[in-house]
Amino acid sequence: MAPSVTRAPIGDPAAVGAVEPVALDTRTLGVRGVNQALRAPDAPDRARVTEPQGAHALACGLDSDIEVTVEGHVGYYCAGMNQRAHVSVTGNAGVGVAENMMSGVVRVRGDASQSAGATAHGGLLVIEGNAAARCGISMKGVDIVVGGDIGHMSAFMGQAGRLVVCGDAGEALGDSLYEARIYVRGTVASLGADCVRKQMRAEHLAELAELLAAAGIEAEPADFSRYGSARGLYNFHVDNASAY
Repeated sequence: MAPSVTRAPIGDPAAVGAVEPVALDTRTLGVRGVNQALRAPDAPDRARVTEPQGAHALACGLDSDIEVTVEGHVGYYCAGMNQRAHVSVTGNAGVGVAENMMSGVVRVRGDASQSAGATAHGGLLVIEGNAAARCGISMKGVDIVVGGDIGHMSAFMGQAGRLVVCGDAGEALGDSLYEARIYVRGTVASLGADCVRKQMRAEHLAELAELLAAAGIEAEPADFSRYGSARGLYNFHVDNASAY
């Protein structure tokens, strides 16, 4: 049974006031114009990006507490390098959504393509649908919660942070993992090099409950399995050469 998702706005309306969001039309302003408006010193507290039509690099490089809703599907690298902002995409996202994010919250209401949250250092990325291959590749501290399934090679070389998968995981999960922690509710096609299943202790159940609550996803932590690094590939050893 799929987990239920609480479809609430990303930001807290009480925190930003009841100010009507400013509408920014991508067809009229272009991607550069939209991003300039979102990053301007006098940028609004809340903004609506309309007619994205799959445009690439929307809402990138934001470094303020602005709340942005992108109304439609986006292309590559939406909300990349995000810092502090709360960005919500009401459709699907292309390759590299929230790539290199530092802080803040990015939410995709639909599905995400490859490399979601790649190299991200912090913040929370929520994908309510499915994520394709290499979700969380080289993650460096970000928290990623996926409401559906993820593709192969996810969390490859994950260094820090948490990846939560409410559905199934593809092949080679956590290949060459460092200290990132992975929670999967469904089945795992196969584990990558040096990734092993680990015991779910009380502290992990509590951690997972917090992550699910932050993502607005209702699921039972006890239904998940935990995966992490066996720490066998930290240093090169000739006996492990075939695993590198």
